[in-house]
Amino acid sequence: MPFTIAIIGRPNVGKSTLFNRLVGQKLALVDDEPGVTRDRREGEARLGDLEFTVIDTAGLDEGAKGSLTARMQAQTETAIALADALMFVIDARAGLTPNDRAFADFARRADKPVILVANKAEGKHGELGAMESYALGLGDPIEISAEHGEGLSDLYDALRVLMPEPVDETEEFHDDDIIEADEDFAKRPIRVAIVGRPNAGKSTLINHLLGEERLLTSPEAGTTRDSISVEIKWKDRDFRVFDTAGLRRRSRIEEKLEKLSVADALRAVRFAEVVVLTIDAQHKFEEQDLRIADLIEREGRALVIAVNKWDLMAAKPAQISALQSEVDHLLPQLRGVPVIAVSGLMGEGIDRLMSAIEQAYAVWNKRVATAALNRWFEQAVDANPPPAVSGRRLKLNYITQTKARPPSFVVFCSRADAVPQSYLRYLTNSLREVFELPGTPVRITLREKANPFAHKRRRPS
Repeated sequence: MPFTIAIIGRPNVGKSTLFNRLVGQKLALVDDEPGVTRDRREGEARLGDLEFTVIDTAGLDEGAKGSLTARMQAQTETAIALADALMFVIDARAGLTPNDRAFADFARRADKPVILVANKAEGKHGELGAMESYALGLGDPIEISAEHGEGLSDLYDALRVLMPEPVDETEEFHDDDIIEADEDFAKRPIRVAIVGRPNAGKSTLINHLLGEERLLTSPEAGTTRDSISVEIKWKDRDFRVFDTAGLRRRSRIEEKLEKLSVADALRAVRFAEVVVLTIDAQHKFEEQDLRIADLIEREGRALVIAVNKWDLMAAKPAQISALQSEVDHLLPQLRGVPVIAVSGLMGEGIDRLMSAIEQAYAVWNKRVATAALNRWFEQAVDANPPPAVSGRRLKLNYITQTKARPPSFVVFCSRADAVPQSYLRYLTNSLREVFELPGTPVRITLREKANPFAHKRRRPS
């Protein structure tokens, strides 16, 4: 396992900013408001030639037993237990506080190497606060500015002492490496984003998949803020699952922090390959659910709909069939999308959900042979020819698939701008049905064939 470092400290000392600096990306949400980070987040960090795993944690704080603050504290304690060393961060401009002293004792009791980091140390005020930190008894402070990238060379020196010597793994390249690389690509984790309205049970569902309370859950809406990724193994297949913040209507989003959370969730959708839209069984298919599904279709991601909290519903015959028919009616652009009834709390329907994700991923990657595609195309056009425009017949020549992920096709024709959208929908629905592409976005674009006689001048009459 790689060397692991947990970043700890009281709220609003710049832990997430330092995390982003070390991983080289703005993964963690950063705001002036204290307590932005709730769940622990892991990332692959690099500082010079040092490579290690870094864990961003919630700010150390005291809370009543069972409260959200107490469970955030438990997440931080788990991160400390997983780490090989700790970075204890203080705010050099604010100086030492009673909480810093109390949590320094907490870090000392962890019996792990501790690097004392005095963040926000730029300027005279920062220097004074860094001098105060000697009183914590955690050694010499490393003065840095995570926001501006200052002092990282000193942090490198401190880390170099703690980390094991790198092993030289220079290997010769063989032709077999290409085959192994292709196999690795086929076995790489499927990226799955779990999205939905607030309080739809997204984090509870992922916790059941993991078999542990990895993500914070609460009856209150808006508990999740960051998009947190976790690794899951199901029937020898690896998945990388992203928990996301609940998506509300844009008109209801006013706070800056919620805007950041929503932007992070949308980024997770764009990064994912399969998106699971989680819907509350007690409030099915509200307008916002349909808006999210339409967003996923426009982003070109495979979709699976999970109707969560199914354990709260009274058992009725043919409920799932009725739900499927309702979805096909409300989302004609994603006809055939799988609808799975689940209970994240009780674990009902989890195997069906994971199987549906695998199948949706396979459909999303599907390629159709050109010969079979054009046989279908000829039959479809003969059965329902395109309408004439201004008395002139539209000629559709042939079709080819340009790419998968999602399946995308190009139709070569005589006048691309004259083909009506209704006829494109007819081709899309027929293509989806014949080649079994349920629930995945299908792209058909039109391209005019070059006229070989366009360059010749007309003969004079």
